[in-house]
Amino acid sequence: MSTPAPAAQQSRRATIPWGEVVTTVAAFVLAFLIGAILMVAADPEVSGKWAYFFDRPSDALDASWEKVSSAYGALIQGSVGSWQAITETTAAAAPLISAGLGMALAFRAGLFNIGAQGQAIMGAILAAYIGFSLTGLPLLVHLPLALVLGVLGGAIWGGFVGWLRAVTGAHEVIVTIMMNYVASLTLAWLLTTKAFLRPGRNDPIAPEVQFSATFPRLEGGQLHLGFVLALLAAVGVWWLMERSTTGFRIKAVGANPHAAATAGMSVARTTVVAMTLSGALAGLAGVQAALGPGEFGLPTPLSAGLVGSIGFDAITVALLGRSRPLGTVLAGLLFGAMHAGGLAMQSQADTPLTLTTVLQALIVMFVAAPMLVRTIIPFLKARKAQPPSLAGEATATATAPVAAENGAKA
Repeated sequence: MSTPAPAAQQSRRATIPWGEVVTTVAAFVLAFLIGAILMVAADPEVSGKWAYFFDRPSDALDASWEKVSSAYGALIQGSVGSWQAITETTAAAAPLISAGLGMALAFRAGLFNIGAQGQAIMGAILAAYIGFSLTGLPLLVHLPLALVLGVLGGAIWGGFVGWLRAVTGAHEVIVTIMMNYVASLTLAWLLTTKAFLRPGRNDPIAPEVQFSATFPRLEGGQLHLGFVLALLAAVGVWWLMERSTTGFRIKAVGANPHAAATAGMSVARTTVVAMTLSGALAGLAGVQAALGPGEFGLPTPLSAGLVGSIGFDAITVALLGRSRPLGTVLAGLLFGAMHAGGLAMQSQADTPLTLTTVLQALIVMFVAAPMLVRTIIPFLKARKAQPPSLAGEATATATAPVAAENGAKA
């Protein structure tokens, strides 16, 4: 006679979200299927053959298969097809993971930090300035100094927003959006000053960062220390949220600030702490952009477009990762692979680079809307009565403060 499994083990088995897993896989299939249709429709030579489909169907099908297979083959080859491709994926994913962790932490606190872009810019400014203005320092001093000051810049930029929210009640969405403009305009102004403008140049570009302030990388690829720091940051965020009292307070305030305050927690202090940590992680993303090795092993010089859209992409990464460290890491790697593979699609398969952006949008749309996927694929409807998924839990966490406030008003 077999011994029944303990209740805890049975509960753990019962809560495995197999329906969510199947729906997520289906979301990726749908996204790539629609992407294939767009590729065929966007190519005049291939789409033209479909006008004669009933006369020569093999021509249209063969041309479409060749177009789609070559494009997706280039995507895979450019992202994970070689050691060089894998390292390019990790290099592109590192800042997305770091900034995405910052967004996820803020979301868990019930805060919508839209200011990762500005926080990353401030981190890049300070890290790059320390990197090119100080000379003669050893690597063990120069790199940590630039790293710490860059992270500190992002933390201050985010913590100020948290302080405004805690003291004045200013909404963090509006404030962070405005702070993005302040950060980008500050960078544009700094690049016109003597301290930041490269000698002998009139265009807004800073001097090159010293080699002693560059993240070390493995020979023969782009895998550098910044990616290791991103993974360590993910482990740190997991420990903070799941094993520390600070993380417990952050989750409690995010779930219901009124109940947390009744329990003796300081909502204002927790808000400042959460935004400061969120800004620090976004600042780390800016440091990775400023100090990560680029062409010929040296970082890309500080310019107006150095950070790119890392801060805004991080919001999508955090949402796709369900505001969880592991999910954020996987989402960041996915976006890094799409970026690295997209370049290969453009060069090898003559596919527009913007198509990778469309694929990212489709993946996020389908993953974030499981009901849409179940509507398109009817047999998944039978699986919808599953335990609450991480997406549902994240949504409940984000909406709980609003519901609690409405209840208090009532």
